[in-house]
Amino acid sequence: MFKIGNVEIKNRICVAPMAGITDLPYRIILKEMGAALMTTELVSAKGIYYNNPGNATIMATDKKEAPIALQLFGADPIIMSMVANKVKEQYDIIDINMGCPVLKVVRNGEGSALMKDEALAARIVETMVRVVNDKPITCKMRIGFDNKHINAVSFAKALESAGASAITVHGRTKTELYSGDVHKDVIKDVKSAVKIPVIANGNIWTIDDAKTMLDETGADAIAIGRAIKGNPWFVKECIEYIENGKRIERPTKDEIKKMMYRHVNDAISFKGEFTAISELRHHIAWYTHGMQNSTKFRLALNSAATKEAITKLIDEL
Repeated sequence: MFKIGNVEIKNRICVAPMAGITDLPYRIILKEMGAALMTTELVSAKGIYYNNPGNATIMATDKKEAPIALQLFGADPIIMSMVANKVKEQYDIIDINMGCPVLKVVRNGEGSALMKDEALAARIVETMVRVVNDKPITCKMRIGFDNKHINAVSFAKALESAGASAITVHGRTKTELYSGDVHKDVIKDVKSAVKIPVIANGNIWTIDDAKTMLDETGADAIAIGRAIKGNPWFVKECIEYIENGKRIERPTKDEIKKMMYRHVNDAISFKGEFTAISELRHHIAWYTHGMQNSTKFRLALNSAATKEAITKLIDEL
């Protein structure tokens, strides 16, 4: 257990925010698996400032998932701080995304573009800390913008000096996106350079990857990402292995199907049938990875437009 500001983090396994994946229904499932810290999907501070109605679903939370962080992206210190202060009561932590590599974010000087401007990044943190004052402000960053500009250590120190309560480091540059090995040595250097908690992220696909990341970086925790697609049990498996050295059994086919039913029902209850079904297809397909007849199932899933149709397909797996 460690603390981010005044927030207790009960174990070393956190979940990274992923657009279109870590929505409220799935976060609750992941929390039940033991995830120590949940974070909302990425949301634009300007979108909140200008009352974009589409943000309501992304920003929704439930007491069951506490502690919960809101992840904002933006590059205007005033707007970022005003928005954070406006919505802070709903969240335990406000997290600033300084690592998103998506072009539409980067070209506005937001996300990983901030890795190129340490002074602005620090000013955003400093302003938000001063205005919000009673909630921890954290940052998610990369190790640099590209391989010629790996500035993770100086960047992290600047964020710490500005008042950040913790840092999550994705061990790749912006230009590396999500491919190739992570640079664990750079994450280790960041951990050695700052006194605030450091959470390591990137390329964690197995429980052995999870332990190796912690052992080789000295990080306080890890944030697991794509490995939880259709596999919420991975959270529990990592916790058991890290804390007790045990490899627990994988879920049975019946257990997986039961979770698929539950996920469908929860998503429909939250978003309504039409929206939920259109967004659920990829989730439900991921659950069937490695199953017999999964290719046929996925093809049929593409045309399933109702809860009844999806449930019938799951029945027949």
